[in-house]
Formats: sequence, C-alpha cells, structure tokens
Amino acid sequence: MARVLPRFTPHIRRYCLLLIGLSMLFASGCSHQPGNDLVSQFRNGKPQEFLQTSVDRMATLAMRDNLESLYLLMNKLYLRNPEELKKSGFLDVGTAEKQVRMAIEQQQPLPTLGGKKDLAALSYAMSPEFLGDRVGAFIYAIGSMLVTAHGNRLEFYMTDAINPTFVSNAARNIEKATWILSQRQNKQGEPLLFSNEISEEGSNLSFAVEFGKIVARLDLLTQMLDERYRRIGLNYAQSLLFLNFLPVQ
Repeated sequence: MARVLPRFTPHIRRYCLLLIGLSMLFASGCSHQPGNDLVSQFRNGKPQEFLQTSVDRMATLAMRDNLESLYLLMNKLYLRNPEELKKSGFLDVGTAEKQVRMAIEQQQPLPTLGGKKDLAALSYAMSPEFLGDRVGAFIYAIGSMLVTAHGNRLEFYMTDAINPTFVSNAARNIEKATWILSQRQNKQGEPLLFSNEISEEGSNLSFAVEFGKIVARLDLLTQMLDERYRRIGLNYAQSLLFLNFLPVQ
C-alpha cells in the first residue's frame, strides 16, 4: 500500500482542490445572495405574517393595492370635479380624502350617505337625488363594498375564510360601477361625474385603466381561492379513497 499511494496522491490532490473551489464558489454565491435575501425578508417581515398562508398574504396585499387604486381614483375625480370638493365642506382635497379613507378602513358610515354602505351607498351616490359630495360618496361606496365582500376584513390569516363568490361578485360590481360612472347623466345631459375623456385633443382613459387593475386583482384572487378550496376537497377525498387516517398532531 505504501508504494501505491504516491501514484494516486496527485489525483486526490486535484480532486480535493476542485471540491474546495466548488464549495467556495457555492458558499459565496449562497451567502451573498439567497442568504442575505432570506435574512432581509425575515428582518422586513411582520410577526403576524407567520400566521398567513400564501393565499392569505396575497389577499391582504390585493386589498391594500385595491384600496390604493381607489384613493388614486378619488384624487383624480376631485381634480376633474372641483365642485364636488366644495360640497364636501373641506377646504382642500387632502382633508376630504382623509375622511373617506378613514371611513372605509375603520368601517364607519359616511355622514352624507345617511348610514348607507356598499351597494346601497353606490346606488344612492350615483342617483340624481344625491346632493352631497358625489366623489367621496362614490369612492366610499366602492371601498365599503370591497371590504364587505372580503368578510369585513382588511388583513387575512389562517383562521379567516373568504368566499370566492363574493369576491367575484365584487369584481362584476366594479365593472358596473365603471359603466355607471361613464354613462349616468344629470337633467342637463352632463355626466354626474367627469372621468374618462375622449376628444379631438386626445384621450384620457386613466380611470378605466385603474378600475381594470382592481377587477384583475379580484379575479385573480377568486381563482386562487377556488383552487385552495378545491385542493382541500381533493385532499379529503383522496384520504377517503386510500383509507388514510387524517393526522391529529
């Protein structure tokens, strides 16, 4: 054995050097990129996120983004309809928007709507009989409808259940609200609220685009919820089919 070892030593040495080089390469790549990314994700994450499934997290982020889209639309509507700001009783757009945001997120009634919310508020806000701030009422109605469709919650956890049918219905209601916004007129034949504009000077379809984003998020969430509940049903059916006992711990 003593005479054989020297012949294999160069091969073993090269092999060891190769392994060391590869390990250093992988270690540097993993430690500087995925490792750091993982640490930063834990550092930036909130403790309550550990109580969320991937679908729960997606629903929470979708709700946040949908409300932000609504608030952006509210700002655009106030700029296009300055008379509505005067009806609100506030001197600036920021204060008027803050009142609507707080009413939606804290699930409080908007005074001008007489206690109405979601669909009832939407019908009233876009009727000729409504004489208050139509911009704030319109956005509040849609926002409260979204919150209602999600079980009156803004954040979602493992113990929460979201009905995909209600989320899908909310998407269809948004489409109808978009049509009402563009078509409904007062007695003088003018739009109740000015939004999209198509003229010889150009087109402004930013309102339709932003509403389209909300609808797309709701439809995607509906599909994710349907798939989650479908998988739960399939897993249970498979356990019965193969006579598998369900885990108890």
